[in-house]
Amino acid sequence: MRNFWKSAGYHLVERDKNGWLTVTPDYLRAYYTRPEIHPIEESCDAEHALFDKLMADPFASVGEAELSAIADGDAADNYRLVLAFRDHLVKHGTLEGAYAAFFEEGAAINVPPIFIDQMVHLIMRNILRNVHDPLRARAGEIFFREQSVTVDEGQLMLADAEIVEMYAETGGMGGLGALLAEAGTPMREISLDVLGEENGEIYWERSDRFDTAIDFRFTQPALDAFARDLEAWIRHFLKVEVRIQPQQSVRDERWSWHVGLDAEATRILNALYDGDQVSEEDMASIVALFRLDFERSGDMREDLRGKPVWMALAMGQDRIVRMKPQNLLTNLPVRRRN
Repeated sequence: MRNFWKSAGYHLVERDKNGWLTVTPDYLRAYYTRPEIHPIEESCDAEHALFDKLMADPFASVGEAELSAIADGDAADNYRLVLAFRDHLVKHGTLEGAYAAFFEEGAAINVPPIFIDQMVHLIMRNILRNVHDPLRARAGEIFFREQSVTVDEGQLMLADAEIVEMYAETGGMGGLGALLAEAGTPMREISLDVLGEENGEIYWERSDRFDTAIDFRFTQPALDAFARDLEAWIRHFLKVEVRIQPQQSVRDERWSWHVGLDAEATRILNALYDGDQVSEEDMASIVALFRLDFERSGDMREDLRGKPVWMALAMGQDRIVRMKPQNLLTNLPVRRRN
């Protein structure tokens, strides 16, 4: 087993008999020690007492009186938010169950988006636990980290948006780079390593740095790796086998179903399906197109059996890809079992 994405917290959880991740005391403690929650020296006695109580028993019941006793109102609200998140996790028992429940019809998501991304990070670490292909792991980052798109010399490059922004501001030199940039000092150009089949081994030791780019063009290994990750995500959550293949265009006179993997792709696919005029700019924003087929026809909704599902991933006007993996759980035409 490759030891990658240590920041995901895989060492804090356990797998149940179905392969899903259980909510453990140590996993909850990691949230209690976040900077927004952990008391500082100036924190009141009530806040220190609550923190100590939760560290001793992460599942302990907390009453409103204990929260109201905290002098810092913002700190009390942070505790309310984290405890509501904890209670949601405990109610569903596993991270996967809690994640899926956030997107059920009528559910109200009231946790910070970063908590959702962290759940996906950890769930993907679980899904890819036995994967030895570094491109599969790198492609998996798309599920929980925004990607910056660059088209250069015929290549379609994806790089971590946060890292690209940091390098643009500091030249990869941290605080010193920020000072030099502020002073107008010319910065050396920084280029991220492009991960491929030849240099894939560099990924493992720097997986938590998120500082490699991938060529996402049609026929490139990284795009195929992402397709395998999509299949694995669906298998893990929905217990169905699908086959997903990258495509260059939709060739289907009986187009019956599609799933956008992000908000932009959903908008564009909806317009194409409805026969609306789609601009060249919108079409150019699609970075990947896929055809999904169910391996077993009985797993698909009866009225759609035998028909493909078209999927797309797109970038926004800011050239950022913001994948929504929950769309694969809520929008696929899977036959509901009683």
